[in-house]
Amino acid sequence: MIREGTFKGLKSIILENNYIRAVFLPEYGSKLASLIDKETNKEWLFQAKSDTLTIPSYGAVFSDYDSSGFDEVFPSIDACFDPVTGKPIPDHGEVWALPWEYRLEGETVVFTVKSPVFPYTMTKRVWLEMNRLCFDYAVTNDGDTRFYFIWTPHALLRCDEYTKIIVPDSLTSVMTVEHQTEHLGEWGTIHPYPVTISRKTGKPLDLSKMEPPSANNCEKFYFTERVPKGMCGIVQENTGRKLMYHYPAEKIPYLGVWKTQGGYRGDYNLALEPCTGVYDNLSVAYAIRKVSFVEAKGVFTWWFQIEIGAE
Repeated sequence: MIREGTFKGLKSIILENNYIRAVFLPEYGSKLASLIDKETNKEWLFQAKSDTLTIPSYGAVFSDYDSSGFDEVFPSIDACFDPVTGKPIPDHGEVWALPWEYRLEGETVVFTVKSPVFPYTMTKRVWLEMNRLCFDYAVTNDGDTRFYFIWTPHALLRCDEYTKIIVPDSLTSVMTVEHQTEHLGEWGTIHPYPVTISRKTGKPLDLSKMEPPSANNCEKFYFTERVPKGMCGIVQENTGRKLMYHYPAEKIPYLGVWKTQGGYRGDYNLALEPCTGVYDNLSVAYAIRKVSFVEAKGVFTWWFQIEIGAE
């Protein structure tokens, strides 16, 4: 079932079946604002404290606005310059701060946005299949040269002391991309995963688990290996309930993790970020040849699924 509604003062599109209720905000970058597990009535996405949301303007600084839900990040995470044209790309890219058009096709919602600066159009088709929220993406390049990009689902997940990260077993090494974090050190420092030695305490630290909010810190790291399988997620070890991501590893080969443990606005959340390029900055990704692109007059497609209650 698909219906229109209101969420925190904004128009919403709601997809619902017996397993999931998903709320999208077309005017706010087509943000997935809420994801309810109907079996447990659990909200899986981190929610802002405010009762209303303010729609950002193009080029807005991401941290000046709402930190909640699942925002589309494209074509870069960090603000930078396009490696071909030199044109500026805003913080967290363009599309999170643009209104998206939408239309209904049966039980599918089709969201579309066109860049006001670059020659691309991004389309996202969304539907429910039992306990999975499914996405099909396409980026069309109308330009005469390749268009390079990073895409990631910036989905802030609710978490607690029982939350544990799930990744393929072969991912055993990470690199920090924050500057001077208390546990992992300077940008580029390599650590074993999941257990490393904290630079702060000198004691073992399990990176697959969350510290309490009182830790008052943030960590961002990438796995150094390409993912062998398009799978990651979290499990609540006290209940066994899982949220899993599924995606094509050949098109989304990198995986980042963002842990907010009280150190940003006092927030407490976790983001698993399958990425088409590293490390946050499109210019860097282009320079080290770890980036995706759409050929001139071409189309790049991929898919992404969120599964709730996976066994």
